[in-house]
Amino acid sequence: MAEPAGILFIGDPHLSSRRPGRRRDHDFAATCLDRLDQCIALAGAEDLLPVILGDLFDRPREDDHGLIVRAIRILRTARHMPFCLVGNHDRVDARLGDDTALALVREAGAVRTIETPGPVFTRPIGGRRVGLGATPHGDAIPRDVTGLFPDAETVAWLTHHDLAIGRTYPGAEPVFPIIGCDVVVNGHMHGLEPPRRTGGTLWFNPGNILRQSVDMIDHVPAAWAWDPKEPHSFGQRPLRYDRDVFDLTGRHAAPIAPGAEARPSVFAELLGSESRSEMERTSDGSVLLEEIERLFAEDDVPPEVRAVVLALHRDTVGDAA
Repeated sequence: MAEPAGILFIGDPHLSSRRPGRRRDHDFAATCLDRLDQCIALAGAEDLLPVILGDLFDRPREDDHGLIVRAIRILRTARHMPFCLVGNHDRVDARLGDDTALALVREAGAVRTIETPGPVFTRPIGGRRVGLGATPHGDAIPRDVTGLFPDAETVAWLTHHDLAIGRTYPGAEPVFPIIGCDVVVNGHMHGLEPPRRTGGTLWFNPGNILRQSVDMIDHVPAAWAWDPKEPHSFGQRPLRYDRDVFDLTGRHAAPIAPGAEARPSVFAELLGSESRSEMERTSDGSVLLEEIERLFAEDDVPPEVRAVVLALHRDTVGDAA
């Protein structure tokens, strides 16, 4: 294999033929593929090895074969064959079955998939011997990787987990020093998190290359270049994107002027006369779910009540999300 100058880390592409939530794209599949295409072109122009941090596809069994074929074409243009960590959206029943979209891309020779935890390779990159390891979603992240890469000068590790790198929230795993590891690059979490150093290990979450939900409206889609000679430094490579692609109907309520008649709540409006046309623009019910979860948080709704409401939503909309 030819020696690349560095690595280009690509946050979860979530390729899909279904337009999610509040996005207004005329052709959402084309938008997804354009972001991936930009990343592969950037990697080629800078002689970087593309490494996808998981969730190449939004659904494991993508039913648009044209989308899969176009993804294969794009990935095959890479100067160095991309690696792809298997994300939770790529698998069915915690495994990458032969009936999944990512397996088809792998068998087409367009990517090398990382399906099991442990070392991935040791090879020259940017003039240094680099050891790359990975922990797919659901597996335990190691605390010591010494001895896994005997002749490596720099060690990087990939993860696909909920991590408390910047903000902390329920269920997020705390980060910790990994003995023998210089840097951990994480997928799964959709927003950019500033790098956090613990001991000799730097943890970094670059976020997705495509904004799926309106809570990511301020996120700047980008790939990130990494030079193993400077393992604690990343170079942002912003992607071209249309900022104004979200339908913000019902998201902002104007303040009530003194003496003015009170209006129904945003949630009531959403469920009212305007809501049907809004809901028909999404195939996964995510706009309604977005408002339900917001109200849960605002009113501190008990877990048992949340479970009942979410079950009703799931039974009505299905598991497309």
